[in-house]
Amino acid sequence: MIKSTATKVKGYILSLLIVFVGLGFWQFTTLPTQIHAPTDPLKLEYSVLMGDLPEGIQPGAIVVSQKSEFPSPGDFANLAINHLSAPFYDKGLNDKGIGIQLGYSIGRVLLGFCLAVIVAIPLGFLVGMSAVLNQALMPFVQILKPISPLAWMPIALYTIKDSNASGIFVIFICSMWPMLTSTAFGVANVRKEWRNVAKTLELSNLQTATKIILPAAAPTIVTGMKISMGIAWLVIVAAEMLVGSTGIGYFVWNQWNNLSIGNVVFAVLMIGLVGMMLEMLFERLQKMVSYVE
Repeated sequence: MIKSTATKVKGYILSLLIVFVGLGFWQFTTLPTQIHAPTDPLKLEYSVLMGDLPEGIQPGAIVVSQKSEFPSPGDFANLAINHLSAPFYDKGLNDKGIGIQLGYSIGRVLLGFCLAVIVAIPLGFLVGMSAVLNQALMPFVQILKPISPLAWMPIALYTIKDSNASGIFVIFICSMWPMLTSTAFGVANVRKEWRNVAKTLELSNLQTATKIILPAAAPTIVTGMKISMGIAWLVIVAAEMLVGSTGIGYFVWNQWNNLSIGNVVFAVLMIGLVGMMLEMLFERLQKMVSYVE
């Protein structure tokens, strides 16, 4: 326990060191720089025409460049405080708080993910229990699983004809395969000794499934769910960039069109933090269903 605690403390210290080094590098790269105006009149005139140097500059003069378009750590901190101080304001289509945008994205992800759970886990359970179903269905799964989720977007838009529902469908289709394959694998690899115990106790098929197989396969099933949630959170950002009118992906794309790099960086940070929290939730769920042999 002492060794484990010491390892954690060292890890935290190293993490803080990495943060400070990263912030220092960030600050250094956003500092204003000095530019020497060309002494050649033609080159100087060209630089002025291109907007690289102000008008009236003398040949060979030193000009301190403007601040970088990329925000400094201080500017970013002020921007983040402004966003977080009013995360749920709504002033129209293109002016919503970061909390509202994240809420739209999380809602779409949860709806598509839950639909995938309803379909994938029971189907994966049946595939894992039946060698015939496994042989019949897994080739289709192997064909569909590698397809990029965004490749489904044009088909969804054509058939569903609704951008919001199409985004949810893409989440559903990309979330289903990891859960289905993990569930089938977990169920199929339950120990024979445990199955034999069920036969010895003369348990029914339903009792065997719920009392023996499902608890034994639960850690593997949750692993598939965690992978699916990670993929779903990745995909929704790209899907909202393509067809969204709300959501964090749309927010990123809209701010990029406005050349607001600071807002883009802030949104990227929020995407990462939400993804980390979702990961932590599934890790906690995985510990709850895990067992010690």
